[in-house]
Parts: sequence; structure tokens; C-alpha cells
Amino acid sequence: MDYYSSQITKLIQELSKLPGIGAKSAQRLAFHIINMPMEQVEELAGAMTGAKKNVRYCKECFTLTDQELCPICSSDRRDHKIIMVVENTRDLAAYEKTGKYEGVYHVLHGAISPMLGIGPNDIKLKELMQRLQSEVEEVIIATNSSLEGETTAMYISKLIKPTGIKVTRIASGVPVGGDLEYIDEVTLLRALEGRTEL
Repeated sequence: MDYYSSQITKLIQELSKLPGIGAKSAQRLAFHIINMPMEQVEELAGAMTGAKKNVRYCKECFTLTDQELCPICSSDRRDHKIIMVVENTRDLAAYEKTGKYEGVYHVLHGAISPMLGIGPNDIKLKELMQRLQSEVEEVIIATNSSLEGETTAMYISKLIKPTGIKVTRIASGVPVGGDLEYIDEVTLLRALEGRTEL
């Protein structure tokens, strides 16, 4: 039995299709939207359709942008000789929030995963290799510490090594406030290998 009118039920159903939004959150959002002023609802709807229509891949690094080149690639203040390879745009955003990285990025849009049928041709690897034709001095591989991320890092490393370009891997390690006894062996080993002098 439906508790709400078909319009409300439809809105709740559509919102619950979003990742991380369960039935209760969808219901809460639906009622929030219904109670918003009409101008705000139209602005929200316009922002969603505008983003869907206008956002595309940056032609250089393949992050999402509404321009031909993203703000990072078009900036002359960035060091274009250092490329950090990340799995997705969210990873790029996480590094940008640190405010410490001054190079550019390359977004793969995935990681190699034979189990899921994702091979090297299914992510933006050819495009990365094309970028290396220009004057690149270092490629920092910043894929996740998952099995897929490690597989992708090894594959990229093997592709780039023969070119003579320096290839580095981010150190992954112990989170701040983490108890060593609860951290897995791979993370502890990577933390040890990525240690720096104090």
C-alpha cells in the first residue's frame, strides 16, 4: 500500500537510486525538496541537468570539467613535468585538498581488475602513454592500496620504466590515530618501506 501520492513515491524512488541513499534518506530528501521554495528546486534541477549536459573529460588529464581543459591542466603555475596518476576524479580532489601537490594529474577512470573483466584497454592508459611523449620527468602512481590498485600500479610501472621516466609510488601507511595492532600487514610493510628520515 502506498502511503504517499504517486508524485512523492516517484521522487523517493528516484532519489533512492543514488549511491549511498537508502529508503529513509530518500524519503527525508524528498520531503526536504518538496518543502523548498520553488526557485531553489528549479536551481537544483537546473544544476543537475546543466552538469549532465556540459560536463565532459578534460582533453589532457581526463578529469571531469565543463571546459576543454580543466583548471589544473590550463594553469601555468602547475608543474606539467610531474604527473600523478589517480583512479578517479574523487582521488584527484582528495590530493588537491592537501594544497601541497603542484604537478598535474592523469585520471584513469578505474583500475585493472581481471575478476571484473576490466583490462588495460578499459581505462585511460593509452592516453597516459601519449602524454609521456612530451617532457615528463616523473610519474607518481597514486592508485588505491587495493588488489586492483596494486595491479594497476605494477602494470603502469612496467609500461613506463623502459622510457627512462622516473616512476614513483605513493607510500601508504598508518592512519593518524590508528592502533598498529589493528592495521593489516601490507599497510604496515608499505609504511615501513615509505619511511622518511626525521
